[in-house]
Amino acid sequence: MARFSFSRFVAVMVKEFIQMRRDRLTFAMMVGVPVLQLVLFGFAINSDPKSLPTAVHAADSSPFARTLVSAMANSGYFDVTSSAGSPAELDRLLAEGRVQFAVTIPAGFARDLQRGERPVLLVEADATDPAATSNALSALSTLARQALDPDLIGPLAPLRSTPDPVELRVHRRYNPEGITQYNVVPGLMGVVLTMTMVMMTALAVTRERERGTMENLLAMPVRPFEVMLGKIVPFILVGYIQVVIIVLAARLLFGVPIVGSLALLSAVLVLFIAANLAVGFTFSTVAKNQLQAMQMSFFFFLPSMLLSGFMFPFRGMPGWAQAVGEILPLTHFLRIVRGILLKGNGPAEIVGEVAALLAFLAVVTVVALKRYRQTLD
Repeated sequence: MARFSFSRFVAVMVKEFIQMRRDRLTFAMMVGVPVLQLVLFGFAINSDPKSLPTAVHAADSSPFARTLVSAMANSGYFDVTSSAGSPAELDRLLAEGRVQFAVTIPAGFARDLQRGERPVLLVEADATDPAATSNALSALSTLARQALDPDLIGPLAPLRSTPDPVELRVHRRYNPEGITQYNVVPGLMGVVLTMTMVMMTALAVTRERERGTMENLLAMPVRPFEVMLGKIVPFILVGYIQVVIIVLAARLLFGVPIVGSLALLSAVLVLFIAANLAVGFTFSTVAKNQLQAMQMSFFFFLPSMLLSGFMFPFRGMPGWAQAVGEILPLTHFLRIVRGILLKGNGPAEIVGEVAALLAFLAVVTVVALKRYRQTLD
């Protein structure tokens, strides 16, 4: 048996470094993925979201009511972004996901407080994601108890000794018991589709190039859009099979309520699946082999999972991370699927998210068609 040769060892090592330099995409992934994980987990992920958008319907504009609203804003958890004119408007803002909390201050609030009758402060929370609201609601109980103390002076001072001058009534909308599965299981529908659709399609054209069957495809009188459509449609059918399995499991195994229309969800699914397949097709036109196609798919999937609001509260992330998340199709699909299943949303409530998916699909489709090569050169 030949003895260990340091020169041969160095030669092999140098050869590997040369190969890394040639395969720039793989080398970029080796460096880029750790950096991406460091940035996302270190800066973008926050399990204690603050500055949550809040709408207030104040039928009483007394100093006591203003004190409570100001105290909520000063706590850091609530950002009063809307002033609703009616309870119906509050419901609409919650259903569309534009606010996380809706606060109702009833008429006669100050009068009842001064009489010691403990007026009701109603706080409704969008509890589709329990993690996004739990800390804010915990802080609210203490805030409501202490915020009015500076105003309870003179004849009102005895009200401080009562348990609470105001009755805080919290309604956790859409998920009253705070069951995590209600949030996670519908979200898994989007995560599974993103992972499988992007990866499988990214391998489609790359596999044909590696196996040498691309020549036959290019020799056929087909246009780029026809090739793209022919490769995408079968995966749409596979995606629907995955969705049926997830919906059945969500209802039968985890008891997730299905409040909205499954027909509406099915219509939106076509758009979401097509968007992910277009991304995968684009990757397949860039990658030189299947390994690169898988690496690019993973590089797309990682931020999609972390910045979409699936694993961590979306509103807990910094502004730049939310801006990146708004580009990803999974972000908008999660809002759609949770809105339909848990809130019973209709077309009017999801039109904004559908428009975002359409825009993403249009841009990626144009890029994919321009990247597609009708020759092997």
